[in-house]
Amino acid sequence: MKQFVVIGCGRFGSSVAKTLSKLGYDVLAIDKDPDKVQEISEYVTHSVQADAVDENALKTLGIRNFDVAIVTIGSDIQASIMGTLIAKELGVKKVISKAQNELHGKVLYKIGANKVIFPERDIGIRVAHNLVSSNILDVIEFAPDYSIIEVAAKEEWEDKSLKDLKLPKTYGVSVMAIKTGEDVNISPYAEDVVKRGDSLIVIGDSASLKKLEEKENDKK
Repeated sequence: MKQFVVIGCGRFGSSVAKTLSKLGYDVLAIDKDPDKVQEISEYVTHSVQADAVDENALKTLGIRNFDVAIVTIGSDIQASIMGTLIAKELGVKKVISKAQNELHGKVLYKIGANKVIFPERDIGIRVAHNLVSSNILDVIEFAPDYSIIEVAAKEEWEDKSLKDLKLPKTYGVSVMAIKTGEDVNISPYAEDVVKRGDSLIVIGDSASLKKLEEKENDKK
């Protein structure tokens, strides 16, 4: 079973640590604020007061033995960078770091972060898509110009097969799955029919997804 160390127990870090712990994983939570360490202690396997820029402290805690380190320090960019660098140098296999902005993210990648996340930006993207088009249920951006979205089936799609809908030709998107309630049809066939209440998981570039949203807005 994977072991996780979360460095930084602010709102985002605490949420990550608690969720991983609920999923049954061993979680070590680290923060220099004793109050935050105390608050998170009942939710994780271990919680320790330590400074992310103190290499000896992190070494003593044995973070090199953890499979994944999540550096979620937000306000202190220097501490975020140093925490990421130290985790990599101590031998953590995978380091995921939170960034405030694109420049911060570039620096984190340069010093060895395996993945950089932008919680505020990603939430903003999801909110914006939902505001623009009521049929967009969720958005996952996995590359600068490509996203996967969950879109509610339009009325004119109901009782039609994917072959009849011709979504790749009409919108430039590809259907990855069809959700019917709790059931998910992965890699559906062209003959599969979209029913009332279904949602489609589609992938496309920014221009194609914008076209899909604009088509919906034109009907309002």
